[in-house]
Amino acid sequence: MIRIDTIWLATAPMDMRAGTDTALARVVSVFGAAHPHTAYLFANRRANRIKVLVHDGIGIWLAARRLHQGKFVWPSDSAAQQWSLNRTQLDASVLGLSWQRMGEAGIITMV
Repeated sequence: MIRIDTIWLATAPMDMRAGTDTALARVVSVFGAAHPHTAYLFANRRANRIKVLVHDGIGIWLAARRLHQGKFVWPSDSAAQQWSLNRTQLDASVLGLSWQRMGEAGIITMV
């Protein structure tokens, strides 16, 4: 499948009507560039939808996920515009779980 070495989460909300080109432009404006084998996560203002843009070294992949109940755990009122995540945190995030509590190897570090 797609190799992902680095994962970044943007804290500012994104319009979920954005397509691949708009999402890519947002990645460049927030992160400076779209690096190969890197995933970039964005959420809408209500945090019930996310988009993940992945640059695989050849092209761009854009995936979307919507929660019908609840919302994704997303940093709010953060001074940082971006957060670095590991693979375990990415997996938790796209499921709607609290990625901030997940450490390496899926170890929960706080309750």
